[in-house]
Amino acid sequence: MNSNLKNRSELLFLYDIKDANPNGDPLDENKPRIDEETGINIVTDVRLKRTIRDYLLNFKGEEIFVKEITKEDGSIQDAKQRAEDFLNKDELKEKDFTQQKEEIKKSILDQCIDVRLFGATIPLDLSIKKGNKTDNVTGSITLTGPVQFRMGRSLHKVELKHIKGTGAFASSKGATQKTFREEDILPYSLISFYGIINENAAKDTRLTENDVKLLLDGIWNGTKNLISRSKAGQMPRLLLKVNYTEENYHIGDLDKLIKIKNLEGIQQEKIRDIGEIELDAINLVESLNSKREKILSIDLAIDERVRIYLEGLDRSIKINRISFD
Repeated sequence: MNSNLKNRSELLFLYDIKDANPNGDPLDENKPRIDEETGINIVTDVRLKRTIRDYLLNFKGEEIFVKEITKEDGSIQDAKQRAEDFLNKDELKEKDFTQQKEEIKKSILDQCIDVRLFGATIPLDLSIKKGNKTDNVTGSITLTGPVQFRMGRSLHKVELKHIKGTGAFASSKGATQKTFREEDILPYSLISFYGIINENAAKDTRLTENDVKLLLDGIWNGTKNLISRSKAGQMPRLLLKVNYTEENYHIGDLDKLIKIKNLEGIQQEKIRDIGEIELDAINLVESLNSKREKILSIDLAIDERVRIYLEGLDRSIKINRISFD
């Protein structure tokens, strides 16, 4: 049974990337985003959501609202036009703006998993027929997403590498030299994302338990299957979902409770592989144990190459290994 979501959850997701660009900044020559003060690599929540959306669309056959659609004339569909895709105009052409708006909202929530997960602000520009006259009325649909992520941050300082190479074609007509290409990459970055699934907002978007299972699949396998030139080499390493029994409660800041062991004693920028480090989860285990009466269960996936010790986790807390069958 695909039941509606009832419990709040927290998410902790770790993945790494080698010799690539996890999230380019278009305002800075598409370089990897790095906090200049700390040397920490930053990845936007938008990038993670795009990964999840693309995986659910391309691998799971799920419909999503936020996607690029090219029209017959070669132009790209805007958000207002995308919204009209979910309006049965023949049935509603005589209806007022509110009725058309509600029909679009219902249709989008029925069909689009990304809106049920992440919400959306959807602009509307609808044609309203009044007798022999037709007016255009504007407005919007605002849905707060139950699933929210903070910016992802690396657990260590990173090193930026500038690479130059030659292209395959001549630099201009009649030229004897090939073009040059330049790019900026990170030799290695272990990135941590923190998120919350809000059971209150889930009521408005009709988020279901099955949607959340697909979300976890999208986080893990979407990251693993993002095989573009700039993203090849990404690997999911740890996914933790803490499910709570108490309404409107969560521990918070789970990403602050896990770190690289003995980080101060190593040259952080020179880390090149997950096998070179060990994760320290002592503070995380202590926090979960101290709130065990509020925890329903924990869902967990760990890559076999990750060295992390969760010994000491109270055995009264049910641990479910996440399966992506």
